[in-house]
This record gives sequence, C-alpha cells and structure tokens, in this order.
Amino acid sequence: MIDQYLEKAYLPALHGYGLKQIGVFKPIANDTAASKMVYVLIAFSSWKQVLQIAEKLQTNQDYKANGSAFLGAAFDSPAFKRKEISLVKAFSMAPKMNLPALTAPLAERIYELRSYESATDNLYRNKVQMFNEGGEVALFNKLGFNAIFYGDVVAGAKMPNLVYMTSFNSMADRNAHWDVFRNDPEWKTLSGNPLYQHNVSKAEIILTRPAPYSDF
Repeated sequence: MIDQYLEKAYLPALHGYGLKQIGVFKPIANDTAASKMVYVLIAFSSWKQVLQIAEKLQTNQDYKANGSAFLGAAFDSPAFKRKEISLVKAFSMAPKMNLPALTAPLAERIYELRSYESATDNLYRNKVQMFNEGGEVALFNKLGFNAIFYGDVVAGAKMPNLVYMTSFNSMADRNAHWDVFRNDPEWKTLSGNPLYQHNVSKAEIILTRPAPYSDF
C-alpha cells in the first residue's frame, strides 16, 4: 500500500509542484527486518516551501484520489506504524543535492545513509566543521563517493546529529571505496588531528537500494 501511494500519488503530486528528483530507498534487509522502513528524500528550496506543499496536498484532488487506499485506510489496518520527518539544512560545502553519476541499473545500486550523533552540541559543531572546513566533504568528492547530500539536522529524533548519503554501483564498489578511504593519507591526517577527537558518539549506517519508481 505504501509503494502504491508513493508511486501513484505522492511522487506525481510533488513532481507537479516542481520537485522533479525524489529518492525512495529501502534498507537491503527490508524483507526480513522486524521493523521495515522506507526512506523518502526530498530537496526543498526553502523552509517555506515545505509548509506550502504540505498545504497544497490537502486540496489536491488527484493526489487524494490516487492515494485514497493509503490516506483512508481503516483505523485497524493502516499502511504504517509511524511516520518521522527530519528537516536537514545542507552543509556549506555541499549546498545542493547532487544526482549520482552511476552506470549500474537502479536495482543494483547501493545508497548508503549515515547518521553521526554527538555527545554535546559543541562536539557536534566540531564534527560539522570537520566535514566542511576540515576537508572531509572534499575528500569524499576526490575519492568519487557520489554523495547525494550532506546535512545538518535541525529537527529530528536523534539530535544533535548530521546525516549524509553516498552512492555506489554495487556492494563491491561500495566496499572498495571505503577501503580506499580508510587508507587515504588525507583521512589518516584528518582523523588523527587533535582538534577533531571524540566528536562522534554514535554512527548509524543504513545500506539501501532504490525503489523501482525512485527518481534516482
């Protein structure tokens, strides 16, 4: 029901409002995981646009008709347990979402979503600086990680935390990139810098594949 809603109602409605590139991703273990998840990535131009589109959907008759099974499900058989929204501000060194320069079919691609939590707000800001001025974003670019976005979470469930997404043609491609990264002299210097110690208290790594109807 969720897939039908996203493919037939939600994404077409957002496309009609000018949001042409929307990613829909599912963890690789989704078929057997006790808690199944679907991630939807939308790049808005402003905070105001987030509210405007939410309001427009309430009067969009095509959207409501095409999504009626999901929107109007019975109280005892909804399509989901809960929805969670995180609002993320793009990093200064990566101000826009990028489409991946991948050659593999959608079904073979790996999209890696990472969340880095910090123990305090100051340590969190230190990690964000490490990505920006410290050069971590530049290193990912140099090594061809095909990053989709890097963002500062300003509203979400795991604050203070940042999130970012990289993409690869396959799992083997993903593993090879991370092997190169871990052994890169720039990373060893950066990660060993006394200025950037203890700034991540928890790292969450979620490996996903795009849904067949995902825009990228």
